[in-house]
Amino acid sequence: MPNSSLSDLTPIAFLQTFIIELMHASEQLGQEQCQQLIENIALTAGCFFEEVYRNQCANKKKSLGIESYIELILGLKNNIGGNFSLSSSNQDSICVCNTSCPFGEEVVNFPELCGMTSSVFGGIAARNFGYAKVEIAKSIAQHDGCCEVYIHLNPEIAKNKQGIEYRDNRNDNKHDQNVDALHSRIEESMLKIWRKQSQKLAKKCLPPLIIADSTGMKKVLQSIEVIAPTTATLLIQGQTGVGKELVARAIHAMSDRCNKVFVPINCGAIAESLLESALFGHEKGAFTGAIEVHKGVFERAEGGTLFLDEVDSLSPAAQTRLLRVIQEGELERVGGKQPIQVDVRLISATNVNLHDKMAQELFRKDLYYRINVVQLEIPPLNERPEDLPALIDLILQRMSKKHNKSVTSVSSSVMQKVLAYHWPGNVRELENTLERSLLFTTGKEITELKLDTVESSSKIINWKQKKEQAIAEVEQAFLQVSLQQYQGDIQKIASCMEISTRAVYNKLKKYKINPADYRK
Repeated sequence: MPNSSLSDLTPIAFLQTFIIELMHASEQLGQEQCQQLIENIALTAGCFFEEVYRNQCANKKKSLGIESYIELILGLKNNIGGNFSLSSSNQDSICVCNTSCPFGEEVVNFPELCGMTSSVFGGIAARNFGYAKVEIAKSIAQHDGCCEVYIHLNPEIAKNKQGIEYRDNRNDNKHDQNVDALHSRIEESMLKIWRKQSQKLAKKCLPPLIIADSTGMKKVLQSIEVIAPTTATLLIQGQTGVGKELVARAIHAMSDRCNKVFVPINCGAIAESLLESALFGHEKGAFTGAIEVHKGVFERAEGGTLFLDEVDSLSPAAQTRLLRVIQEGELERVGGKQPIQVDVRLISATNVNLHDKMAQELFRKDLYYRINVVQLEIPPLNERPEDLPALIDLILQRMSKKHNKSVTSVSSSVMQKVLAYHWPGNVRELENTLERSLLFTTGKEITELKLDTVESSSKIINWKQKKEQAIAEVEQAFLQVSLQQYQGDIQKIASCMEISTRAVYNKLKKYKINPADYRK
């Protein structure tokens, strides 16, 4: 208002000036941060505007219908000088247009302000209809002479449309709280069992904990809650070092057998000639050296839980005996003739594809179906980047106590290396790497990560190219994991990455990732 007097100043003109100056100030933060600021302000303001409308209409609980929603957004914009009108509407999409901007002519210098309209319209629509994608087809800020805004309410129809998506996230916190409460219950159950162990062990070691900040591990926790109270045999699948035994212990701790023993055995670590004796026991004189009766792990686990790791390593004879134990609930010791009744919850685990073993006739099909009544998959560490910070803290705490060190953290450069590395050995490899690095650390922070990698003898790429490649790989992996975690919600991913939704869309386009593939 350069040519106006103070007497001409209206509340709307004052707010227009205020917003423009706010834009000038926020430019110093950078474009992405500026865009994020606008979106956050608009989403919060949209909640207030909706509340005002509901109080006016005495509609405080029910979701707004299409007609009420249109009345709200048109009234909101027109009351501040937007001159909006309805162009078209149906159950799937609404189109509104205008010929003047509430922000005045200065909007051409700040097209980012269109994000306010998008976030207000989209936030209100998502809260009432569950989903919205706001497409700004035309805008005065882009010199189109008018604004044309589409609010798409059907995800299928909106799939190929440009724009920013909004979802109703009000139940997210409740869901997270439920998972956190479940996590606490599982940990407390495991601690009760751990406390029953000898005091000497309790002084030396820290209690077992499951880190579950990632979506994949949260699903594992939810599966534990469902599976644990049952008597069903269970097959846990996952790469080496992902923590299959830890999950098996959690299932035992949450079951009715928690007051009985948990017996773990690694079938791959026992010589084939001794495997049947170790599992099922033997009678005195059953073979040379059998000088007394020996109880196998099935008898030792009576009333409790038996965990058979690397179950794929069982010999054909051991597979036959195991099948009978599962089917009949009884076994015979090696060299024995008297059947012995056993009551054991069986949990098996493997890091190989048992279907391939069956195809090669190395694993019995009937046994596979007996041990695989319920199957639980533990995701590899490279699919759980959200778990890494907490895992690092836990491992450093344990290793510092073990080696009498005071290392409590890793440097930002080390953390970047941890996030970029693919961890073929999973948590076990992470533990070994951090322990090795901790031993060579003199201060409280690990500044060099001693990865057990062999340097390539091939031609070294230049530093800039290597750096860009590493960043691109980490960025792409993070986007894919985030899309899976947030089910394609770009708004949440943008908030997590501290960039604008537009920047997220640009990155997705760069890596040819379609967010629609991750939406349910």
